[in-house]
Amino acid sequence: MKTFIAKKEEAERNWVLIDAADKVVGKVAVEIASILRGKNKPVFTPHVDTGDFVVVINAEKVKLTGNKLEQKTYYRHSGYMGGIKAASAKSIMAKNPEEILKHAVRGMLPKNSLGKSMFKKLKVYTGSNHPHEAQMPKAINL
Repeated sequence: MKTFIAKKEEAERNWVLIDAADKVVGKVAVEIASILRGKNKPVFTPHVDTGDFVVVINAEKVKLTGNKLEQKTYYRHSGYMGGIKAASAKSIMAKNPEEILKHAVRGMLPKNSLGKSMFKKLKVYTGSNHPHEAQMPKAINL
């Protein structure tokens, strides 16, 4: 018996719609990362992108547990000396609430080109409208 290895060209890709309203960031991010990697499919192969596209709506209504809204700090660096920038979760949530969910999911994907290609399949939007109606995403409850 040969070991089954999925091929990228033969992977069936579906579109999934997730409503993030009143959900905890980490728990939603785990499910999204699992769907993006294809871990929910029987043909899952770790080194092949077999995952589905994920559309997340209502990203501004996602919850942070405990005191993370005031205490959690996100850092980024420009690459130049003294180029580190810090922003609190509260300020990011006010300016660009999609970034909190994207940051959480990106941290759960592989740190290589495969992870980048999986991350491109994630679409996060504030509000309940999204431009992917033509793909007919299937809504799932988490």
